[in-house]
Amino acid sequence: VQLQAFGGGLVQAGGSLRLSCVASENAFSFTTMSWYRQYPGQQREMVAHLVTDGGFTIYPDSVKDRFIISADNAKNTIYLQMNSLKSEDTAVYYCSVYTNGLTYWGQGTLVTVST
Repeated sequence: VQLQAFGGGLVQAGGSLRLSCVASENAFSFTTMSWYRQYPGQQREMVAHLVTDGGFTIYPDSVKDRFIISADNAKNTIYLQMNSLKSEDTAVYYCSVYTNGLTYWGQGTLVTVST
């Protein structure tokens, strides 16, 4: 499975940004789809998780009610809609999928939130 993430960039605090992750396979064939972010020198942390069977989603408190994960089956694309962005959302964001016992990662896309 190949994943290509894009959509990062510079945005002002309070603004919105949508990240996209194009998969080489049908998005809904994956068991789970996720977005993570990573600050310099730190481990990646999950910011959005979608369980395909049932559409169950999980968000940490830090982004809950601001970030939304979704997927477009026709476009093989996973999205992360980010609203009310804060300076602490500045990080490199990665998409990830889990399928057939393996986890796959896309390349990171940098999101910078200016104040």
